Amino acid sequence: MTTIAIIGGTGFAGAAIAAEAARRGNTVTALSRSTPEKPIDGVTYVQGDVQTAGASAIAGADVVIGALSPRAGSEGTLVDTYAELAKQAAANNARLIVIGGFGSLRPAPGAPRFAEGDALPPEIAPEAREMNAVREYLSQTTESVNWTFVSPAGEFGGYLPVTEPRGTYRTGGEVALFDADGKSAIGGADFATAVIDEVEAAAHPREHISFAY
Repeated sequence: MTTIAIIGGTGFAGAAIAAEAARRGNTVTALSRSTPEKPIDGVTYVQGDVQTAGASAIAGADVVIGALSPRAGSEGTLVDTYAELAKQAAANNARLIVIGGFGSLRPAPGAPRFAEGDALPPEIAPEAREMNAVREYLSQTTESVNWTFVSPAGEFGGYLPVTEPRGTYRTGGEVALFDADGKSAIGGADFATAVIDEVEAAAHPREHISFAY
């Protein structure tokens, strides 16, 4: 059993990860600015932000999962927020897994990342670039920070229709995964399964990885 603290544990990715972690019998704490309408059995909720409640929420955690997005007033703050989380995780000898975005991936080996080009739609470009800045920050930390940066597939999020879990996924590196039809997608439940599998395996320390069907 692993003690897991999820920062942003009531959002789309965070809630799915919390549910899967609790289903497997882990000790799960979810920190968020609001409490959920439908709490997940087996998850302890802490209301607050990283600055006010982060230290207490991750105390004793083996793994800290950051599932924050630069939205609803937090735009422009995530690098500093994750810098603080990385510091706290290292001080607690905990692993830090950051849920990033598709924009941090490359379309092909050696190509610029999606977030580094000018082809992103303007409505998502700022968020993609901020999440990529978090990845850049982590890549420059000392080895005392045991991080993994995880990018979901291109089609991922609460804006999509709910689909039944497939019970399968592929793991990639920093190059985006596409299926035979040129589609990059993954559902919330299968993404959460992949993340908790990585928690258990600890197979990619200080790496950027991705999950897709």
